[in-house]
Amino acid sequence: MKLPSPRGSLSDTLIGALGGASPLGIVDPDDAEDLQLSLFICYELAYRSWDGVDDAWEWNLDLLRLRAGLEERFAAGLGRPEPADPETVPAALTAIVAADDGPSLSGYLRGRATHEQFREFVTHRSVYHLREADPHSWAIPRLGGRAKAALIEIQLDEYGGGAVHKMHQELFKQTMTWFGLDLTYGAYVDVVPAETLAVNNLMSYFGLHRARRGAILGHLAAYEMTSSLPNRAYANGLRRLGGDASATAFYDEHVEADAVHEQIAAHDMCGTFARDEPELAGQVLWGARCALDIDNAWSRSVLDAWSAGGSSLRV
Repeated sequence: MKLPSPRGSLSDTLIGALGGASPLGIVDPDDAEDLQLSLFICYELAYRSWDGVDDAWEWNLDLLRLRAGLEERFAAGLGRPEPADPETVPAALTAIVAADDGPSLSGYLRGRATHEQFREFVTHRSVYHLREADPHSWAIPRLGGRAKAALIEIQLDEYGGGAVHKMHQELFKQTMTWFGLDLTYGAYVDVVPAETLAVNNLMSYFGLHRARRGAILGHLAAYEMTSSLPNRAYANGLRRLGGDASATAFYDEHVEADAVHEQIAAHDMCGTFARDEPELAGQVLWGARCALDIDNAWSRSVLDAWSAGGSSLRV
């Protein structure tokens, strides 16, 4: 993945340092675009990294200090976890999902989206789906017992049971191919806005910190518990536009798989984890709320752009 274009003073300084053109300095971000891109750049060093960037940057102390400062700014808008009864965590997760009243992007895509709008949606989602499951897998070595087994059961499906062509990351490429999009990992980081990067940064923020292992489990549970119906809508919307079985395979797969994952995530994974580590029960619920809030903010930004007759992508 090539280093993106800067969006402000901080991302300009960071990109220059990683590219070897200038020293790394501590600069305040200019705005949300600058902050979210800079944080995304820092996090990507722990995934597949950037073309031409020395792997030593992942553990560079100056960069980690910079990342920590950005995380503090990001976390300031997320609220804080509150104590919760471990025995009620599965029911509380169900209640959080049921109470979610975010904008229905899936409904719009099912019945009203144009070909170009659906293509934009796929472009946004490619930033996550081409590494789908990876942020949540950080939690595996941090768990034990039934909670760990439940997470692995979910992730095993995400990774296609070890078959490359069944990996959800690979299935999404079929949808991208139908739209004529670039399949290169991270190809569209430059054109997605801060709201899209924030969706991805939240997963990395939770997943890369052991102290937030409860939050990443709650995040995954929220995704699994709100996935089946929207993915059915996405598949039907794509079929409405002429999408074939290959184009809709990614969404069709999630309709069935996530209906099963929902129960595993709420009860076997999060419920067991909360009982094993009761002091983090509230963090699980916080992670779920954050997941829905950040995703709703992104959905709202996309729908607002389309409602105004424009593109939801950066020009």
